[in-house]
Amino acid sequence: MSGQGGPLQFDPLALAQEAMQFHRRLTQGLRVLGQVGEVDYGATERQEVWRDGKTVLYRFVGEREPTGPALLIVYALVNRPYMVDLQADRSLVRGLLALGLDVYVIDWGYPDRSDRYLTLDDYINRFIDGAVDHLADATGGPVNLLGVCQGGAFSLCYSALHPEKVRNLVTMVTPVDFQTPDNMLSGWVRGLDVDLFVDALGNIPADLMNASYLMLKPFRLNLQKYVGLVDALEDPKAVEDFLRMEKWIFDSPDQAGEAFREFIKQFYQGNAFVNGTARIGDQPVDLGLVDMPVLNIYAEQDHLVPPSASRALAGLVGTDDYTELGFRGGHIGLYVSSRAQREVPAAIQRWLAQRQ
Repeated sequence: MSGQGGPLQFDPLALAQEAMQFHRRLTQGLRVLGQVGEVDYGATERQEVWRDGKTVLYRFVGEREPTGPALLIVYALVNRPYMVDLQADRSLVRGLLALGLDVYVIDWGYPDRSDRYLTLDDYINRFIDGAVDHLADATGGPVNLLGVCQGGAFSLCYSALHPEKVRNLVTMVTPVDFQTPDNMLSGWVRGLDVDLFVDALGNIPADLMNASYLMLKPFRLNLQKYVGLVDALEDPKAVEDFLRMEKWIFDSPDQAGEAFREFIKQFYQGNAFVNGTARIGDQPVDLGLVDMPVLNIYAEQDHLVPPSASRALAGLVGTDDYTELGFRGGHIGLYVSSRAQREVPAAIQRWLAQRQ
């Protein structure tokens, strides 16, 4: 047992010193935690410009008047949209505003029992379409869409159904081929009896969704990150950053039951984009009708939407102007890492500027 020749090589003195350092960091960390106030996310001022029920369209207010095109961000249903504007130094929105873009976001709100029967048709042909029409009236023409994750899948459906209303389409970490071999989440979901699931639960609880995502990387997301926090406890800003991210992760809406049922059955279980079977309401979705310029951005270390799941878009859209960009980082790192802050807003702005 004692290190010099035994099967476990360790130095008792070094272990004791490490234990003392760990205790010191914890003690200091308790003082720091007492100094950290309430943390929140959403760094940029915003104004409500349109509403339909719980769904709200916000315009972000930058430090100067925009000189570039308007860009509408369509986020996923499973988390709050503030990941794109988490804090002042980790904000895709601020980066885009600083480059002159006029940035808007759809906030889906928090579905309750009255929203149990909302469908994908409601989200796409009612809410997105209503926001797009309002923005088109305000800006005088077709809009630029930026769809994030599931919101990217929604934006692809919308662009195929209403191509005349979309000037340019940007998709970020967007699943297109939902059945690639490296997609662990898809492997789980394909075996789900989604009809029984929704019929029993109605709306899908946010805590259940979060638990599923955390179990994709159980050691990293349930243990390692909290152990790693100890090393940052002496830095108040690092603690605030950690708590802000935790607050965003666990401030998740429930999922409207019928929309969840449709999305899982069509896309995860039916791989509808790849197989050409997607339908929204009574309308077939043909990605060949996506004929506007498309910029497809993916994260090279994404465990939720593997790069192969996003890159499948290249062979399905009808446009001759298709651009694909991969950035180092994971599904969330694409929005909050320092590298992403330098590279992603500039790439989007350059691409849009060439197509206005």
